[in-house]
This record gives sequence, structure tokens and C-alpha cells, in this order.
Amino acid sequence: MDAVRLIAAGRHALAQSGEAMDIVGEAWQAQALTQGMGNWLAVSGPRELRSEARGLGEAGGRGCGVFDRTALREGDRAPEGPPRAVQLTGIADVRQAMLGLQALLGEVGIALVGVACGTDDESLYWQCIESIDAADESSDRVRAILRRIVVRERGSASGVA
Repeated sequence: MDAVRLIAAGRHALAQSGEAMDIVGEAWQAQALTQGMGNWLAVSGPRELRSEARGLGEAGGRGCGVFDRTALREGDRAPEGPPRAVQLTGIADVRQAMLGLQALLGEVGIALVGVACGTDDESLYWQCIESIDAADESSDRVRAILRRIVVRERGSASGVA
């Protein structure tokens, strides 16, 4: 499945999440997608994006590691099995995918702030804080890729490759 469709599915699932653990599960899904997209671009994407893409994949991987998967599985609607990101088959429009991923990561951050502010569970609070930091780092990596895309397009427009 193309990255843009997976991002749309993630944004929809996050918007439908009402319980704290559902939101945390969707944050984990978003980080797994971030990792998958970064890894895909690092191997198959445009050469000039590969360095930043590796960083994006690494940031997404660190973001996945923030969550206690055992606690996530204990919830009734927690993610079961592999993340949605395993369905990633490609990134047809890198700019659109990065813009969508940036929006998803921003929405994840906002949702996690709500969970962190509303919980009395210290462990969940700190997982949310660490995940907010991870989403922010991933978002920084996405911005770096978007800047590279702009530079690349300007170079193509002026005849410089």
C-alpha cells in the first residue's frame, strides 16, 4: 500500500481513538510507519534524500521503542500483530507523503499531550512525554527531507541537477 494511503488510515484511526491506550497505540503505529517510510526512502528513494531518510528511519525506530508493548496489548483495542506499516509497498509522491507524515506526527503529539495531562499513571505519563519527544524528532527529520525536496526541485527548474 502506498505511504499516503497508510498515513490517511493512521490519521483516521487516531481521530477515532477515544481511550488513552488507543491513542498510545496509534502513536506507536505512527512511529512504526515513520520508521518504515524512512527505511524505504533510504533504500529506494531519490539518492539525495537517502541520508536524511536513514535518520528518519532511525528516529521512527527510537519512537517505537518508547512504548511498553505489553501494556499496549493489555488494552481491549490495542494493536495486535505487526504494525500497519508492514503494508507499505512504496512512496509514489514523496512530497505528499512527507507532508502527510508531518501532519500525522503533529496530531500524534497533540493527542499524547492530552493523554499525559489526563493520566494519574506515572509510567504512562512518562511514555507519553518520551513519545512526544520522539514525534518531534521525527517531525524534524521530515522537515529536513522536505527542505531537500525543495532544493532538488529548484535545481531541476533552473536546469541544475
